[in-house]
Amino acid sequence: MFDAAAPSPNFEADWNKPPTAPMLVAIRSEDGKRIPKMMRWGLLPHWAKDEKLSYSTFNARSEDFTSKPALRDAWKHGQRCLVVTDGFYEWKKITGKEKQPYAIAMTDGMMTRAGLWSRWKDPKSGDEVLSCTVLTCGPNDVMAELHDRMPVILADNDWPKWLGEEAATDDQLFALLKPCSDDALKIWLVGEAVGNVKNTGPQLAIPV
Repeated sequence: MFDAAAPSPNFEADWNKPPTAPMLVAIRSEDGKRIPKMMRWGLLPHWAKDEKLSYSTFNARSEDFTSKPALRDAWKHGQRCLVVTDGFYEWKKITGKEKQPYAIAMTDGMMTRAGLWSRWKDPKSGDEVLSCTVLTCGPNDVMAELHDRMPVILADNDWPKWLGEEAATDDQLFALLKPCSDDALKIWLVGEAVGNVKNTGPQLAIPV
């Protein structure tokens, strides 16, 4: 999926990534290649004073993200990315405070979500931090049973357009920001241990 000459990131498997954790993304390099990067989950615009802002920018609504100060520079500069995971968890409200966690994955292959990325320099240490956000949209019928939002999941043939490998107008890019088909997803019940980010093992995704 990536340029064969690009260095492969070395990262530990994690079945319960919280915001600010490192995420695997694909971006288009300056010489036009599709390369992998590890980025902090929660976008930090170049003007952020500290890392706290990233806790509120791990997701971005596809309907209005271009008007948000923290996100519009990334969009303006074409810093679009693919956020690659096996899936995600969502909690369904049952009654009152009672909630049930579910795992959501693709029926076939990985889950590749539309995202934006940014480059930020820590004013204290001078270190460069790469960060990303996931764009969300309204739910398809399957996800609507759990939540009123879902990530924008891109089909394989839409990746080149989103990354800028193929020419596309803004309207054509906005048209990609829609829910995937119902039959593209599989959903199953998981245990409540996923609610604690200290739990990271594969047992979290076992159906219950």
